[in-house]
Formats: sequence, structure tokens, C-alpha cells
Amino acid sequence: MPTQSVELPIGSDVLSASLIAPATGVPAVLFVHGWGGSQERDAKRARTLAQLGFICLTFDLRGHGKSSNDLRRVTREDNLADLTLAYDRLVAVPGVDPGSIAVIGSSYGGYLACMLTRTRPVRWLGLRAPALYRDKGWTVPKAELNREDLAVYRQSLVETSQNSVLQQCRAFRGDVFLVESELDDIVPRPVLSSYLAAFLNARSMTYRILAGADHALNDADCIRAYDNLLLNWLKEMIFAAR
Repeated sequence: MPTQSVELPIGSDVLSASLIAPATGVPAVLFVHGWGGSQERDAKRARTLAQLGFICLTFDLRGHGKSSNDLRRVTREDNLADLTLAYDRLVAVPGVDPGSIAVIGSSYGGYLACMLTRTRPVRWLGLRAPALYRDKGWTVPKAELNREDLAVYRQSLVETSQNSVLQQCRAFRGDVFLVESELDDIVPRPVLSSYLAAFLNARSMTYRILAGADHALNDADCIRAYDNLLLNWLKEMIFAAR
């Protein structure tokens, strides 16, 4: 499967991305990695989907992987702009149906994916252990956010009206795939419950728990289990839409 290296300029920075496309394809999938991660972890998933006829884009957020900028200076606002740029690049690929876009995000990437739906149409939204943050500090470097305060915030159910990303979830009308890691001590059950309650208007909701999985999916069996769940959901959603 052909892979094309792509550079996405944003301001004085450059994002590193990889476009993986079959000979033909209409639906498209955009992958968003978590904080401190890179596009490498999604590369295998993207190639598998490309073999099934999807056009896929993986990329490194600013401060991550091969993209430029200092991780210590990057804000949530910066990375949402990165994701928006990547989305626009994917939609511009010949053959992509702008009404058939799936965005798959893990942890911080899941949080950003939900924020993206405010300004860009997304039909399918896949979220693995999506992180949740207070609204304040949006333009503060993410590395400077108070981790202790964040841990406390994630231990209680957050009302949809009290958090901007949850409000975006309430407004979302597409299909949602929400995955929880059973042993997650970074994004615990109350966070997943907050998201689940917020997606009141979603066209469909698929919720799964990965038994024995931690937040980072360090176990190979858990990675395979997640990959299978994600692939089956995408095939069900996208092939049904075709």
C-alpha cells in the first residue's frame, strides 16, 4: 500500500504526516494520537483500513514525533489548530467524500477530536479513553497544567453544561465508538461516564470496555483487542453507509 510523506506548515512550524491511500476510496479516516505519542502507533491500523478501501491520514501534533516545536510550549489551542489543518488536508485528497469522515482519537487525541466537531463535519467519531480537561488554561502550555488538580477533576462526573468539550459532544449527531480501559488510572470511569452522558443526541453509541487494559495499552493482547473492536465498528458503520 503506497505511503506518501506529507509536511503540513502551520505558522512557523511544520507537522509531519503520512497519507496512506488505496487506488480508489471514498470514506476517509483521520487518526489523532495522544499526548506524548506519535503517528507511529496508528500506522498499522491505517494500513489495514487502506487495504479495505479507506483513505487514511496519520500525523504528529506539534511538539510530537517528527513535527516541529517544543512540547513544553504547546497549548491545546495549538494542537486543535494542528488537527483542523490535518482534517482539511485529508478532505482535499481527490476522491474523499467530505460527508464520510471518521476521526479516531486516543486520550488527548480523543479530546481534540471532539473539539474538532465544533468547526468541521465528522460522521463517525472513535474515542479510546478520551481525556477531559477544565476549560480554563486553554491557551496555557499543556505541560504546565496542574496534574494533581486534573486527577481530582476526573474522579467525579462532570455535567455537560459545565465543560465545553462535553457541550460539543451533546451537539454531535453522528455515530460514536467509546472505549474504556478497565485498569485506566489516567482517564478513570467517571470521565467515560461524563462523555457517555454527553452524547445524548448521537445517531448511535457503541461502548466497550477493554478487560485488563491500562491507559497506554501496554499489553499486546489489549492492543489486538482494541484494533479488532475498532476495525469491526468502522466496517459496520462505513460499509452500511455505502
